[in-house]
Order: sequence, then C-alpha cells, then structure tokens
Amino acid sequence: MSPRTLGLCPSSPNCVSTQAQDEGHAITPFRYRKSRAEAKEALKEVIRSLPRAKLVEEDETYLHYEVTSLLFRFVDDVEFLFDDDTKTIHFRSASRTGYGDLGVNRTRMEQVRSLVERQL
Repeated sequence: MSPRTLGLCPSSPNCVSTQAQDEGHAITPFRYRKSRAEAKEALKEVIRSLPRAKLVEEDETYLHYEVTSLLFRFVDDVEFLFDDDTKTIHFRSASRTGYGDLGVNRTRMEQVRSLVERQL
C-alpha cells in the first residue's frame, strides 16, 4: 500500500494545507511529543468540541472530518496525516464548493492549533 498523501489545494483561496508551497495556502503543521496514538486521541478530542464536525474516515495515521457550516450548510473537508518519523501532523482544510471562504479554513485550523498544542 502506498503511503497516504493529502490532496493539493485548488487555486481558489478556500483551502489551507501544511504541504502547500504558496503563501496563500500554506500553514504550519502541528508537532507532537507523545506517541502517535496519544496525539491522535488528543486531536480527536479537540475536534469533537467543534460544532458540526463529523469523523468520516480513520486509520492508524489518518483522520478525515466533514465540517458543515451553520448557515448555508457548506461542507469543508478537514484531513490530518500523522508522520511518526518527524512527529508532525500535516493537515488540509478545504471547502468543497465555492471560491472564497472568508478565511474560515485558516481560522478553524489556527483555533484547533491553540486548543490542541499543549496536549500533543
């Protein structure tokens, strides 16, 4: 099985990814000190506290959530990829539809960072 990767961000400004190269989409990954399993549980606990976030896929090194906006019911895909070699959590947060997101994806991921940082 080939290692899982995160999708690229489209050219539209409604996506952030730790693997993006351009300033508009790039965001700093999370780092963890605990075991991958403990870090994953800590992250899942934080995401559970977010409104309208639903876990849709999980394996040892990957989490995929769908987060639905309150007003217009837009769905954002939020994915996390755990790299045990570098103790890094890469992630991508992207709107499924539309063009702009008014910075919602970046704001959400910085909110997650502030909530989870000390627990990793």
